[in-house]
Amino acid sequence: MLRKRAIRKILITTLTAFILLVVYTIPNMGDKEKTIKTNLEIEYITGIGTNHIYLLDDHNYLVRTNILLDKKDKVDQIKLLLKNLIQSDNAKFPDGLKATIPAYTKVIDVIYDEGYVTLNFSRKFLNIKDELKERMIESIVYSIMDLDGIKGVIIEVEDEILKDYGKVLDKSIGINKKYDIKSRENINKVVVYYLEEIDSSKYYVPVTKYLNDDRDKIKIIVDELTTSYIYEPNLMSFLSSNTKLLDHEEKENVMSLNFNQAIFDGNDKVIEEVKYTLAYSVFDNYDVNQLLIKVNGKNIDTVGRKDLPE
Repeated sequence: MLRKRAIRKILITTLTAFILLVVYTIPNMGDKEKTIKTNLEIEYITGIGTNHIYLLDDHNYLVRTNILLDKKDKVDQIKLLLKNLIQSDNAKFPDGLKATIPAYTKVIDVIYDEGYVTLNFSRKFLNIKDELKERMIESIVYSIMDLDGIKGVIIEVEDEILKDYGKVLDKSIGINKKYDIKSRENINKVVVYYLEEIDSSKYYVPVTKYLNDDRDKIKIIVDELTTSYIYEPNLMSFLSSNTKLLDHEEKENVMSLNFNQAIFDGNDKVIEEVKYTLAYSVFDNYDVNQLLIKVNGKNIDTVGRKDLPE
């Protein structure tokens, strides 16, 4: 009798524990599903994303990094970009990077109309050293032009068009410009992407070169990235100086580059730093959407515009 009671007591205790476990587990699962669903909805509704922003390094080069955009409206996105480009003690940039627009500059107005952006700044906008003025303009134009659908930027200071620049600006103004011109003939404009390491992080740095060289731009790009001497100590290229471009072809929206084996690292792979500096440079100079990398005629890797790291 005692044995039966003991067994019955054990069974009741076990069953009670099981029921309690089920009761407390089911709501937790429901809460988890609700949380996951809510997070997805918030992400979808707010449209949180990133956009490039171009900041000044200690060598007065504009370095491309990212900013979080939690706005969907185009004007609000532009205002947020400009807010981060205005110098402030509250800036939260990595060490070695800083904003380009003078402190206390006010954004009087931002107008967006059919792809064209008009910016109207206060007079403080002009309180900048002459040697940094061009960098400031480049950083504004390039940051805004990297937003989807932007066709051009108009800059005004208290309702007057900024002097010394065309009315509508776009990326044709160049960035981090370097001139190697000895003649007015055969001037080629080429954008080459380098890398810079700042505070243990790597950043891409576009440099617009003007030079007397009528070769195809891709040949100039590869030569610049494989040279053993880069004119600025802060800029880097991971493309081996032994790398040779055997041939290239632009066809059906694809740029094919055929290299010798020197483009490989020690594991017969093309490292990301090489792949992306080539891709960024190609996409800034050619109207193609895909880069195909070959070695001795064999397809090795492809990079699309949408595959590029943010």
